[in-house]
Amino acid sequence: VSGHHVYVLLSLENLGSSNMSRDLQWLLIRRSSSFLLKRKNVTFTTEPFNLTGKNSYKDNGLVNKQAIDMRSAADGKGAVVSVKNRRRHYRPATEANTYPLSRGSRRAIRTLRQQGVVRCYRPDLTDAAVRRVCAIYRSQRPTASVQKRRSRKKRAQ
Repeated sequence: VSGHHVYVLLSLENLGSSNMSRDLQWLLIRRSSSFLLKRKNVTFTTEPFNLTGKNSYKDNGLVNKQAIDMRSAADGKGAVVSVKNRRRHYRPATEANTYPLSRGSRRAIRTLRQQGVVRCYRPDLTDAAVRRVCAIYRSQRPTASVQKRRSRKKRAQ
C-alpha cells in the first residue's frame, strides 16, 4: 500500500456503530470534520452533543456513546437537555432522550447537579452542563432599554 492513500467515507450513521472502535473514529474525524471551526491557534467544533465546543476526544459528541446536549427551547423559554441512549446508537434520529428545563435557571442548575441527569451519566461533564444552561438562560433575559436623556427647555425671561 506504499504510495497510495486510503480514503474512508464517514457519515453520522456510521459513527458510533459497533463495527469501528471509538479511537479509530476519533482518529478519522479529529482533523477533518465538517463541524470544525479552525481559528489562529485553537480549533472549535459545532457538533451536536458537545457541551464545551472544544475539539477533543473527551468532549466529542459523535464518537462517545454517552453524551449530553443542551439547546434553547423552541419557544425561547428554558432549555432542553438531550441525553444519548446507548442502545439506540444505530438510529441517529431516535438516539437521544430529551428533557425540558423550563422552571428557572436556579432550579435547572439544581436539577443538573443533584438529580442525576448529568451526575449519574457523565459526572465529568457536570460543570460544562451548568455553564451551558446558565448561558442559555442568560441569553433569554430581556435586555434593559437605555432611555435617552432629555434636554431641558430654556425658560423665557
